Amino acid sequence: MLPGLGYFLVFHYAVLFGNVIAFKDYIPFDGFWGSAWVGVRNFTDLLGDPGFWHAARNTVEIAGLQLIFYFPAPLALALLLHSLTSNTLRRFVQSVVYLPHFMSWVIVVAMAQQMLGSAGLFNSALSGAGLHTVDIIGNPELFKPLTVLQVIWKDCGWGTIIFLAALTQVDDQLYEASAIDGAGPWRRFWHITLPSIRPIIILLLIMRIGEILSIGFEQILLQRTTVGPDAAEIIDTFVYYKGIVGGNFGFGAAAGLFKGVVGAILVYAANKISHRLGEQGVYK
Repeated sequence: MLPGLGYFLVFHYAVLFGNVIAFKDYIPFDGFWGSAWVGVRNFTDLLGDPGFWHAARNTVEIAGLQLIFYFPAPLALALLLHSLTSNTLRRFVQSVVYLPHFMSWVIVVAMAQQMLGSAGLFNSALSGAGLHTVDIIGNPELFKPLTVLQVIWKDCGWGTIIFLAALTQVDDQLYEASAIDGAGPWRRFWHITLPSIRPIIILLLIMRIGEILSIGFEQILLQRTTVGPDAAEIIDTFVYYKGIVGGNFGFGAAAGLFKGVVGAILVYAANKISHRLGEQGVYK
């Protein structure tokens, strides 16, 4: 456990000290101690910036779409894979659906552009058939649904791992007994499968809610230029351009710290709600 513990101590806990620059006019040449202390000025500037609230609105909209459409997708795929009777076929399908997870977002976005761009395969087929072409990649109105589809294609297979592990723990005798009593597939799913894996679903849902403001920096950044910042500006890209590119490191740290605090509050609230519903949640 020591290498993994060392990783978290060095890269997740020790670096928390760096959040102090959110309260400073941080200048890299002056360092942590030499930079001037400005208190909460970075936070007031952040909350008073219309660009931040625009980025926050886009972030919440994309995160909401992912929560509605992406989160159930791995569960549905896991149920389909679990229903396959042939182990050979199941392992083959699992291998195929896992592969996109190991592709970088650069490759995934490039593939999407080759397929759905103005000169992509889809528009080439429409043009060859004498129909009007549609630039899906460059359409700001379609950007948010497109990002969700990209996430589903890339990570849906990988997300099935935990659900498949949970499904293997369900006692097959329960299915046999319910089938003898006349329960159909839907009733077996509703009264046996879903209650058996509900703790895992609640746990993953709470963790997903905690990351609701972190929705894929690389994926969005790679497509931001194509559709423009009005449609593709999220909190992470806002911090990148305002804090890193613009050199306002204290302002960027304040935005990151604000995002972390909101995520912690959401996890705490969702965990309390799960306790009231009789579930264990992330912690007791």
